[in-house]
Amino acid sequence: MTDPVQESRIFKECYPALRRFAAVVGPDECDPDDLLQEAVYRVLRRHRLDELDHPMAYLRRTVLNLASDERRRFGVARRALRRLAPDRRDRTDEYPSDLGDLEHLSPAERAVLYLSEVDGYRFAEIGRMLGCSEAAARKRAMNGRRRLYAALTEEVSRG
Repeated sequence: MTDPVQESRIFKECYPALRRFAAVVGPDECDPDDLLQEAVYRVLRRHRLDELDHPMAYLRRTVLNLASDERRRFGVARRALRRLAPDRRDRTDEYPSDLGDLEHLSPAERAVLYLSEVDGYRFAEIGRMLGCSEAAARKRAMNGRRRLYAALTEEVSRG
């Protein structure tokens, strides 16, 4: 039997951190609240939050999977628009924020860097949360840092 008070309490505890996580791992074209809402919907279709051992980890993994799907979908659309659009060399930066540099990373790399650098989790914990080994989480972080460094170095040399 579902306890709505317990479900509500679990969601209220998880929401702020999950919202921040969705904002980091989701593509720019996707609203973090929409991503989180879809994740919660998908989880609740199959499970009650109070029956999950680790609802936060389960929801986080669902958000990451959805972010990856959305990133692929929007990537296909962007490539199609670039092929169809006239050459625009005078384009201004569409996302004038330091967070725009994170576009160079995959959602999995962003997730690992966010969880390690912002939330302070150890790689063993991150691996369990994201369904991969500790070594894979470390590798994603290393690759993400390397790509981010290369992108920022390229920006500085162009600017």
